[in-house]
Amino acid sequence: MSDLLQRLLDRQSVGAKHLAEPGPDAAQLRRMADAALRAPDHAGLVPFRFSVVAGPARDRLAALFEQAARDAGKDADGAALDAERARRAPVTVAVIARPDLGHPQVPVHEQWICLGGALANFLNAAQALGFAGKMLSGGKVRHPRVQQAFCGPGETLVGWVALGTPKASPTRGHDKPRAADVIGNWLGDPS
Repeated sequence: MSDLLQRLLDRQSVGAKHLAEPGPDAAQLRRMADAALRAPDHAGLVPFRFSVVAGPARDRLAALFEQAARDAGKDADGAALDAERARRAPVTVAVIARPDLGHPQVPVHEQWICLGGALANFLNAAQALGFAGKMLSGGKVRHPRVQQAFCGPGETLVGWVALGTPKASPTRGHDKPRAADVIGNWLGDPS
């Protein structure tokens, strides 16, 4: 089996509490974005973009997370925990959808599929560079102030990718379905 295929089979999500410095640098993040741009993209619309949160920007993200938590009714301890979560990963990358809702050839669902493929390529590239990460979302992505901080007109904040160096070799996570459960032969039109 090729090394590439083995890497794909070994990839798993690693949460921020299991990540340490260093996170990917600017050149490595550009390589990861290059990989994301190789996702299937009908008409080359690139219906996504990434926004990197690193260094002092992590404190600004923490303030946004804290405000979103308070607005959701969390107490001071809960809001402080959300703020700490924003600082936990060495690098956080916001994933932003920017679909063309009126494109004459490419329906919106294809553009969302492109974004998913781009995200998978981004995470696989991170692993190939020696990093680990995890896609995160939750109620904060819908908070108006958080949306405004990351999105322009027509854009939607999908979530964040927490990135860094794994503190330990990832162990096998929960059991995944078997391939036989998700692939089978089409038998043709039954009529």
